[in-house]
Amino acid sequence: MAYAPYSGFRVGAALQLANGSIVTGANVENISYGLTICAERAAIVRAVATFGPELRITAVAIANLNHAPSPPCGACRQMLAEFTPPEIPVAFPAADGTRVLLFGDLLPLAFHMKHP
Repeated sequence: MAYAPYSGFRVGAALQLANGSIVTGANVENISYGLTICAERAAIVRAVATFGPELRITAVAIANLNHAPSPPCGACRQMLAEFTPPEIPVAFPAADGTRVLLFGDLLPLAFHMKHP
């Protein structure tokens, strides 16, 4: 369901939540590339809009129709860090096939705020 008329790079993401739900997202490009939203962030926004800000992610999967490596970008990794503990698996296409890394290995020094 991606909207990628400029790059042709179509990506989808699925988030498994602690409540058992699966939430999906797709990248949505804009002619002003800086306004493009990645599939992972689209899924996060959809999950928060559907289940509220207390959601917790228990697994992440990313796919694309381009047969190209596509780990989450830095912005997506930091957004995932809001809702994803370090021990959660993240599966994504890599040069050598599908790779699965723990989120903490994908973003070892995530920026976190202490919540009151």
